[in-house]
Amino acid sequence: MTQWDDSQAAAVSENVTDESSTSSANQLADPDPFETEKETVFGRDWIYAGHANSIAEPGQFFTRTVGDRQLIVVRGHDGESKAFDNVCAHRGSKMVEDTPMTDPGGGNRIQCPYHLWTYDLDGELRSTPKSFEDASLNPDLENEDVQEFDCETNGLNDVHIDSVGPLLFVNLSDDPPALSEQVGPMADRLESLSLEAADHERRVVEEVECNWKTVAGSLLDAVDRQDRLPGVESAETDLETDDHCWSLSSTDDDGRAQIHYCWPNVTIEVDGDDGYATCIIDPVDAGRCQLIVDYYARDGDGTEAEREFVRTSRQRRAEAIELAERRRDADGASTLERTLGPNEHTVHDLHGLAQESNS
Repeated sequence: MTQWDDSQAAAVSENVTDESSTSSANQLADPDPFETEKETVFGRDWIYAGHANSIAEPGQFFTRTVGDRQLIVVRGHDGESKAFDNVCAHRGSKMVEDTPMTDPGGGNRIQCPYHLWTYDLDGELRSTPKSFEDASLNPDLENEDVQEFDCETNGLNDVHIDSVGPLLFVNLSDDPPALSEQVGPMADRLESLSLEAADHERRVVEEVECNWKTVAGSLLDAVDRQDRLPGVESAETDLETDDHCWSLSSTDDDGRAQIHYCWPNVTIEVDGDDGYATCIIDPVDAGRCQLIVDYYARDGDGTEAEREFVRTSRQRRAEAIELAERRRDADGASTLERTLGPNEHTVHDLHGLAQESNS
C-alpha cells in the first residue's frame, strides 16, 4: 500500500498517473454539462450500437438512440451493416417505431408512414406517391413543370458505422477518426476470440438514479483494483490503459478472461470460452441512466459455468450501482472537488476525458 506522508509516496504500479486528479460534483449531476456532452461526447465519439448477429439477414434492423438522435441500424442487400437517422427526408417524420436489437424488424425497403416515401437499404430514395409527380391538384402547375426528385440527394442521412468483430459502433460526426484510434488494443484482443460464434441469450435492463459518469466510475473502480476476473487472482492479471479504452485480462497462456471499458459508455466482459456480456451505460438525463446488459453464450445458457458467469456479472454490477448511489447521495455538496489517487488509473482517465468534453 502506498504510504501518504512526508517521507514516502511510493507507487504501487509502474502504470500510474503523474499526479492526483480532481473533479467537481456538479460535472456529474448538473444538466448543463449533460447537454454539452450530447454534442461533445455522444455527437463526436464512437458509440457502441449493438450486435451484428441480431441483423443477420438483409433488411433486418434495430433502432438505437444516441444523444438526441435515433438511428436505424440495418443489414443491407450487400450484407454490410449500415446506419441512418430515423428521419424521413421529406417532412422529417420518424419512419420506424422503436425497435430493440433483441426483437429486430425486417423488410426489403424502409418506408415512411407519413407520405409513403420509400427508401432502399442503402438509404436512397426509391419511390414517392403519385401525387408528388402529378400536378393535377395544383392549378398553377403543369405536369411537365414538376421537378423530379433526385434520389441520391433526397436519401436518408447516413451515419458512420464500423465494427470490432460483431460489435457495431456508430459515430454521428461528419468526419470521425478511425474506430481503431478509440478502441486501441481492445480490438485485437476481442477479434481473436471469435465472438460472432456466440448466440444472444438474455437482456437485463436496469435504471439507475445516477449520472452516467458516476456509474461508469463505479464500474471502473474494480478494474483499478484488478479483481474483476472470475476465478483469476489479481496477481495473474494485466491492466492495459489506452487513451479511450482500458483492458484487464488474465496472464495465463490463453488470456481469455477479459474485461474492457471503452469510452464513453460500454463494457465488454469475456468469461473464457463460455461467453461474454456487453453493458451499455445509456444516459437518460443528467441524473439517470440505464444499464442495458446483453449476455452471449456459445453453448446456450444451460451450463453451470455460463450460469455462474451471469450470477457474478450481475453481482459485480449491483455492487457498482450501490457505490454509485452512495456518491449520488453526496452530490449535494456540489462545490466540493473529488480527489483521485495516482494509482486509480482508469477513473483518472475517465474524469480527464469528461472534463475535456466539457471544457
